[in-house]
Amino acid sequence: MLGRLALLFVVLPILELMLLIEMGRYIGSLPTLGIVVLTGFTGAWLARTEGLRVFFRFQEELVSGRLPGQAMLDGVCVLVGGAFLLTPGVITDFLGFSLLLPFTRRWIQSRMRDSLERQVAAGRVHVASSYGAGFDTRRGGLEQEIEAREAKMDPSKGIVIEPEGYNCS
Repeated sequence: MLGRLALLFVVLPILELMLLIEMGRYIGSLPTLGIVVLTGFTGAWLARTEGLRVFFRFQEELVSGRLPGQAMLDGVCVLVGGAFLLTPGVITDFLGFSLLLPFTRRWIQSRMRDSLERQVAAGRVHVASSYGAGFDTRRGGLEQEIEAREAKMDPSKGIVIEPEGYNCS
């Protein structure tokens, strides 16, 4: 986990800076700056548009009595994609547009689902509960690991993880 954070906050900005410098050498400073500003504005507009679309779909699913699992996942992707697009750089722009455009977002989400299903099947997903303790488990909250070996897709395209020997009622 620490390695991934280092990659995100140290290595990625260095790569972005190197790419922007190279772009400035090839096409000039002003066109490079223009591209950065243009992708920022385009990203903000696209994030707003897609965010509103996801929000209305979320409300629609709630009103119809369905769990808005796919809409929630779309909302997270739109939020992260918008943040990537507001960050100057070529790599983050590519990642941001990939998370904001519906057809690439669905492909990325299916890869994420497949990865989560494999992790659940391998027993690498652990659930911690602090029932009755609020947010601070040091004050007597129950913290336990629940083993889950089976993951199924529900109709709203979300993953349902059913823990072994755990009664939800």
